[in-house]
Amino acid sequence: MEKLSLRKYTAVVALLIVLVMTVLDVTVVNVALPVLATEFGISDSLTVWIVTIYQLLITMLILPLSSVGDMFSYRRTFLTGVVVFTLASALCAASGNFTMILVARAIQGIGAACVMSVNIALTRLIYPREILGRGLALNAMVIASATAAGPTIAGAILSVTTWHWLFLINVPFGVAAFFIGRRYLPANPPRDNKCGRRDYDLVSAIANVLMFGLFFLALGQFKDPRHCTKELIMLAGCALTAIFYVRRELKRKNPMLPVDLFRIRLYTLSILTSTSSFIAQMLAMVSLPFILLNSYGFSEITTGLLMTPWPLATMIISPLAARFVERHNAGVTAAVGMLVFACGIAMLIMLGNEGASEWSIVWRMTVCGIGYGMFQTPNNIVMVTATPVSRTGGAGGMQSTARLVGQTLGATLVTIIFAVVAGSTAQLVHVCLWTSIGLAIVAGLFSLSRKSAR
Repeated sequence: MEKLSLRKYTAVVALLIVLVMTVLDVTVVNVALPVLATEFGISDSLTVWIVTIYQLLITMLILPLSSVGDMFSYRRTFLTGVVVFTLASALCAASGNFTMILVARAIQGIGAACVMSVNIALTRLIYPREILGRGLALNAMVIASATAAGPTIAGAILSVTTWHWLFLINVPFGVAAFFIGRRYLPANPPRDNKCGRRDYDLVSAIANVLMFGLFFLALGQFKDPRHCTKELIMLAGCALTAIFYVRRELKRKNPMLPVDLFRIRLYTLSILTSTSSFIAQMLAMVSLPFILLNSYGFSEITTGLLMTPWPLATMIISPLAARFVERHNAGVTAAVGMLVFACGIAMLIMLGNEGASEWSIVWRMTVCGIGYGMFQTPNNIVMVTATPVSRTGGAGGMQSTARLVGQTLGATLVTIIFAVVAGSTAQLVHVCLWTSIGLAIVAGLFSLSRKSAR
């Protein structure tokens, strides 16, 4: 089995440094929102836009930038993203008012979108096919570790210095990643460079931005189903844009929205599996803190610690799952993972509406994390290897888009359930968890159907 050279190991380091930076910049800022609300003298609801604008820009731009990577250079797209993200981090730290930090976070989102749009494509170029799963597992492990460590890192920084260092800490790492990546990241294969700059489809790029922008803005502003005229108008605009966008892409040889890849049944099933699983995950992860805090009476610190076993278990299991699917069917492995995940959620529901011991929660959270770790890496392997190398950028961009759409829909479903369903906090959380189980089963069935897909 082929192994990685020292040059490729060094290239991986550049990818992982930036991956940690972009993931941490969501989790650490979440923790700092109350501090930023006081600093800038704004409401808590307005402060949330510091996180939302970052995620919104990433979602809108991933596919257009994936197309840039496919046509020109994954390496240049990645390095441009590192420069933009690093400079924007310094601008965030220098912000003296809410408007300035909002603009800086939007620029950060552009840089993060550049990086995320080609991360999987570069991973595929670095790792030989027979050990690609280990590279994807390493990515998943790093994401889980950064997610788990984010609140702790933010708390440590805020306990000894000001919020500015939440952003300044990115600068030295960004500089290091740029110079490492510039020297060691691989160039696109020659056959990926057949298109000229004139072939870039600006109309499709604008349609993509409008479609996802209107969709997520509508979901982000949803509060009350009885007063949602503005949101419905935005969703109607999103639907019209989507119809135009898809019809246009169907006629193109190298579409930005990879409709051509959806002719590959294995890839389509994998995207559906991924989206369903991320909705299920977010339904649980967003709703569980409410029952831990409000019904079981745990403190904020204890609640955070009780949620930590989930990403930690995912981090540990992901590389083991990658090695396992080198010899076994990835679709079946991912389906079993979703079943284990659903069992973990069901056991959390069985705790009831009132008190529960820390240990009884910890081991159930661990089961959820084990299930998700068994699912995530095998599913990513199937998605990546089901597509041609020349379309890796578009396939990777769509994979990231599926994740972001699933996460946003999961969080929005929690908002909707809390708004329209009557009951105590514990009862509302249980509705979310049962919905999560249903979607996990759907994801598992999609995954199992891939056993015979080609």
